[in-house]
Formats: sequence, structure tokens, C-alpha cells
Amino acid sequence: MDWITTLDDLHAQYGQPAEAATVKVTAYLTPAYRIWVERSRFCVLSTVGPEGTDGSPRGDEGPVVSVLDDRTLALPDWHGNNRIDSLRNIVRDGRVSLMFLIPGANNALRINGTARLTADSTLRARFDRDGKQPRTVIVIRIAEAYSQCARALIRSALWTASAPSADLPTVGDMLREITEGRIDGQAYDADWPGRAALTMW
Repeated sequence: MDWITTLDDLHAQYGQPAEAATVKVTAYLTPAYRIWVERSRFCVLSTVGPEGTDGSPRGDEGPVVSVLDDRTLALPDWHGNNRIDSLRNIVRDGRVSLMFLIPGANNALRINGTARLTADSTLRARFDRDGKQPRTVIVIRIAEAYSQCARALIRSALWTASAPSADLPTVGDMLREITEGRIDGQAYDADWPGRAALTMW
């Protein structure tokens, strides 16, 4: 295998980016970028820490993040599996990236920046859902915001492909396989919707 190991070798494989690919990057939310963020109910949060990188899906009924100002976002950490991989990374290395997706839209919005974690009661109360609040909130300072072209989502037919096939492994199947049957995968899958309904917020 002939590996590319220098930037000169890498640049030799590609042409120069078009003007639109460079001027689109801002250090704040433009009005159009803000609209996109406020309409997005799903994003992927990427973090980095001593053990490596982590990518975590984040979703909500309304906007997945709250815009505090044109340079600052707040992302509530709703109930999950308590692995807190992303949160541990943020405490030790604040670099984060977010990719916002909107169903049916083939573009994406990307934000890079730095994050801090808070359990501030006033900020947590901002996300109150029938008396339930996130245990912490991730506050992100924007360094870069920019749109992502549609090619990847068009190529993947993400929003237009048919439903997953019936033989796609479930989480229960995966757990049964990993534990060599110690975890009853069928029971896990059957119980999960009820557990999720009780711990969504």
C-alpha cells in the first residue's frame, strides 16, 4: 500500500477548493445558519479525549440545541446510558464538532468549537420538560460554522432509501452475539421500548 504521509502528497491529489467552499466559513451564526440550527432536531456531537475520539447522536423534540447568542450554543445532556464518553472528553479536552441534519434536507450544517460542561440550575431549568431537566448542559463556543454540500446525502439516498431490511441486526442481536448468549437479545429488544419511554427525559 502506498500511503500518503505528507501534506504535499495529499494536496497533489486534489485541486484548489472553489471560492464558495472557503467563504462560507464564519466564526458565528449568520441569520441563515441560525435558522438551520434552530430547525434541527438532530445532530452528531464529536469529541476527543485521551482514549480517542467519540461520536454521539443527539436528538430532541424541538431544536436539539438552544442558541444563547450568535457565538454560543447550549446542548442539554438528556438521559442516556450513563457511559458519558462525550462528557468525560469535554471535561479533559474541550474541542468539539457538531453536524446538524434535518430530515429531507440534503445539506448539513457543521460547527466546530470548544465546549464546557455545567450543572447550572438556571440553564438546566431552561430545558425543563414536565419537571424533568438534563443533569448537565454542554455550552459550545463557536469557532467555525459552515454549510456542507449535498453530495454525501444524495449519494447515500439517506432520506429516500427504502426502510431497513427485516434481517438488519437489532441491538439485542448484537448484545447476544457479544455475550455469547448471556444476554437474551430477544427479551432485550422487547423490553427496550418500555424502558425508553420511562427514561426519555
